[in-house]
Amino acid sequence: DKVDMGGAALINGISSHTFDFDDTHLKTVIHPAGPVASAILALGEHTHANGRQIIDSLILGIDVACRVGNAMYPDHYHRGWHITGSTGMLGSAAACSRLMGLDLQKTTMALGIAASQPVGMREQFGTMTKPFHPGGAARAGQLSALLAKHGFTASPTALEAGRGYMQTVSTKCDWSEIDRALGKSFEISLNTYKPFACGIVIHPAIDACVQLRNQHGLTADQITRIVVRAHPLVQELTGKKTPQTGLESKFSVFHSCAVAILKGQAGEHEYSDDMVLSPTTIALRDRVELIVDRSIHEASVDVTIETTDGRSLHIYIERAIGSLEKPMTGELLKAKFVDQSAPIIGLAQSNQAWDLCMSLAAQPDLKALLHSLTRTA
Repeated sequence: DKVDMGGAALINGISSHTFDFDDTHLKTVIHPAGPVASAILALGEHTHANGRQIIDSLILGIDVACRVGNAMYPDHYHRGWHITGSTGMLGSAAACSRLMGLDLQKTTMALGIAASQPVGMREQFGTMTKPFHPGGAARAGQLSALLAKHGFTASPTALEAGRGYMQTVSTKCDWSEIDRALGKSFEISLNTYKPFACGIVIHPAIDACVQLRNQHGLTADQITRIVVRAHPLVQELTGKKTPQTGLESKFSVFHSCAVAILKGQAGEHEYSDDMVLSPTTIALRDRVELIVDRSIHEASVDVTIETTDGRSLHIYIERAIGSLEKPMTGELLKAKFVDQSAPIIGLAQSNQAWDLCMSLAAQPDLKALLHSLTRTA
């Protein structure tokens, strides 16, 4: 189906986050590409943008969202804002302004308009409204840039003024984070990719369980207890002991450890409703114990698995696969892409889309790429 630009930004932004499988700026836990890419791909199709323009706009939009996030994190996040949505509209507005070649004055207006449209509360985690946040941010930022292009006005200090966006939604406003090495280093270099389709603070625990499972050939019936020692944020964000739906299970360290043992992975299939309600999953999930330990970094975990034959198997994960220290390889990224896209568009188109993404800078427009991503039958 075809929709207008704003509708495309909204729908694709929602889709980008539905699986909780998207890119992550680890410093702020922002998922920046969803709001930004969803807005500029729709706009770029309309303006006949080339691949280089899309890449430039994406990098700059991500930089804006994440620099503002850096200035406010963690206070803004701890207040309950879903930081992907509540900074994503700024990144989207900046990227769309760049793509349309807006001047300084109009770009300032675009950011000012977007600053009045933050979206997303953490209370919505585990519901369909969580992925709505990056979609809403994509649409809001795109609309802001289009309004600014046609002369709509906003406060030129909408971000930093005493009653502006940042000082309204956060007590921490580290202004140095906004312009430090501006134009010389880019926050996209601190962005990484998820190997597991769930809240990123669970990833170290999943990595630990998968490694112990594979090293010792563990099966569920051999395990009496799984003890996870982790940062308090793991309990706060993913402490759902008895999830009832696939969406809820993405925020359950208990479910995630169970499927890591049962399946040796934690992709989208492991977070289905059927998997959540499986008696086998529930039985193992109930043997997972979470111990909060403030001495452990939020990106680390200490896991011990006790077995029926008296063994105590231990592993400490300082940084999980998918972190900046242990990034996913190109082969793993392609496998992740194909696994999600091939069931929808077919294997041939999926491989073609991957190749076009890898050569995006040389593409004269988005026609070939968007055609490869469209189901034809």
